Amino acid sequence: MNFDILEFLRSLADFTVFDYVRSVWGDAPWLEAVLDVVGVLVVSTFALLIVFVLGWGERKILARIQDRIGPNRVGGRYGLLQMVADVVKMMTKEVIIPSGADLVAYLSAPALAVMTSLLLFAVLPFAPGVIGVDLNVGVFYVLAISSVSVVAILLAGWGSNNKYALLGAFRGVAQLVSYEVPMIIALLVPILLARSMSTVGLVEAQTLPFLFFVPLSAGIFLVAALAETGRTPFDLLEAESEIVAGFHTEYSGMNFGLFMAAEYISALFMSALFVTAYLGGYRFFGVENVVLANGFALGRGLAILVLAVKTTLVFFIFMWVRGTLPRFRIDQMLNFSWKFMVPLSLVVLFVAAVLDKLLPADVTPFARAGAHLISNVLIGLAALEIIRRYARQRRLLQEDVLAARARSRLEPEVTAPALSETIGAH
Repeated sequence: MNFDILEFLRSLADFTVFDYVRSVWGDAPWLEAVLDVVGVLVVSTFALLIVFVLGWGERKILARIQDRIGPNRVGGRYGLLQMVADVVKMMTKEVIIPSGADLVAYLSAPALAVMTSLLLFAVLPFAPGVIGVDLNVGVFYVLAISSVSVVAILLAGWGSNNKYALLGAFRGVAQLVSYEVPMIIALLVPILLARSMSTVGLVEAQTLPFLFFVPLSAGIFLVAALAETGRTPFDLLEAESEIVAGFHTEYSGMNFGLFMAAEYISALFMSALFVTAYLGGYRFFGVENVVLANGFALGRGLAILVLAVKTTLVFFIFMWVRGTLPRFRIDQMLNFSWKFMVPLSLVVLFVAAVLDKLLPADVTPFARAGAHLISNVLIGLAALEIIRRYARQRRLLQEDVLAARARSRLEPEVTAPALSETIGAH
């Protein structure tokens, strides 16, 4: 064993510390297990701590959007310690368990929600060679783990012995299952273009970001990600004005805090997954491969910075939507998924598959991107025209119904059966 503290610190700086440790203790049978544990602790701790920054930043940004001040008391002028105060409050508040609650389901739901959110980061590539596990089916792993969040919500609603919580859980099941379908179909498009289900393979295949190939697929995924994380305008799982707080109505103290942390962590990961699948991940004009003359891998640090900036910009869209759009009705939300997003995502996938097969193998990336972009523009225009005609038909129907009702009030001879026939004709 030849351990050099200066070399160790250098490996920490360029994110090659695991490689250095392997070079020192490479033959030790316990090494890989310890490195796995350390990696899990580092990523999990980062994800939990970043909730403080995300919560504070969202409050300040929403305050600016809605012409408010936002946190400005705790921690100085900008309220920098507001989230710390909130966590202290949650940790010191009494945990109240409702009578008649199923203790196993009630107490396991918040822990399961956080664990599933953290497990997603295992396959996220932060930089070249900086990833928990480079699975060849990384995207499939993400979809499988994210589906477990449905179980956590259902456990919370069922175990609380509260009708509002149960209603929120049922809404959650309907919403999450509905929007998983278009999200999966949308993700199949970059998988098809990259010819890989590995998250690293997706990043390495993007000489040009896939956003410029298939913007419709990216838009569908972004909307589905909003629904999957329960963010506005898809926050029917909570819906304070209707069902108090939805599936976590009966949760207090740190149990509620775990649900809040799980939501922020899931939203952050979905933003990072969007960047990985459609914005080239950590790639940015080759800066991720920069190596200094002394062998210092500066590119890894720059790649993590690039990924952080891109993810922040996508998460800003999440906050922007939350601050500006009202909540959907449950029927509008389900109709939007099954009647619009699912058919549209299927068409985008089919056209992308056929077009990618027809394009010559030696075509340049720009020509390939242009062909896919043109197809997406045409599909988008056709979808807008279909929506316009459907909306016009619904508007005319409503006008005819209102006119028939007006005639029934003014003309006694217009009976209820005649009004029903008028409505039924449409």
